[in-house]
Amino acid sequence: MNVVELKQQQDAGLVKTQLKGAVLRLELNNPPANALSIAMMEALKMALEAAREDGSVRAVVIASATPGKLFSAGHDLKELTAHRADEDRGRAFFARTMKLCAELMQMIVHLPKPVIAEVDGLATAAGCQLVASCDLAICTDTSAFCTPGVNIGLFCSTPMVALSRNVHRKQAMEMLLTGETIDASTAREFGLVNRIVPREYLNQIVMKYAEVIASKSPLTVRIGKEAFYRQAEMSLEDAYDYTAQVMVENMMARDAEEGIGAFIDKRKPEWSGE
Repeated sequence: MNVVELKQQQDAGLVKTQLKGAVLRLELNNPPANALSIAMMEALKMALEAAREDGSVRAVVIASATPGKLFSAGHDLKELTAHRADEDRGRAFFARTMKLCAELMQMIVHLPKPVIAEVDGLATAAGCQLVASCDLAICTDTSAFCTPGVNIGLFCSTPMVALSRNVHRKQAMEMLLTGETIDASTAREFGLVNRIVPREYLNQIVMKYAEVIASKSPLTVRIGKEAFYRQAEMSLEDAYDYTAQVMVENMMARDAEEGIGAFIDKRKPEWSGE
């Protein structure tokens, strides 16, 4: 399925789609909380798979269809609670939910195209995890973030994975242990978001970032994104060995030959994606 077919299928659904140039915009459309229900996560996975397969897409933006309110409140607690009545007290459904969430977050990381979170509102629990899983995050000055599971007896253990890979350990633990909400400035200080912008300029600035990225060689961006996340989990020596090999293979690509040649010749490169 390409993004045109996806748009026809999902326009009125849980994920609204819009393709502008080479940038695919995905809007969470599950009011009032944009909860990450089973259906919402499956819809997001379908949209990301379409983005992966569609060569015309070079960057993805994840936003809310209701800006200024909730970006996402995380898992659908009512949906989870309803399965307490199951014979196994919900264990199988809880396992399915957490597995699907883990697959979604890893899909964002492994997507060969950059994903930008556009946040205008509150991102809490798995909603905060979604922001942390994206490659870049840009928010308004009124946005806020939290991992409040500890307040309701359910520690944010899966959000912790993405959070602890984006912010300092002590700052991650501060959020996880207190459950308190941090404002946009603190989120930037922690390293959870890249930039804070006024609401009226949010979409414009996010699109500028996305379009700049989309103008690069798609092959080079794919190689770089994959290498970034793989080397981050390695020792220093292993990371240098691995990235040296990546750079050699990258140098053999036609886009690298074209890009270097264009730089030397002082002209604009023409990317082939090879």
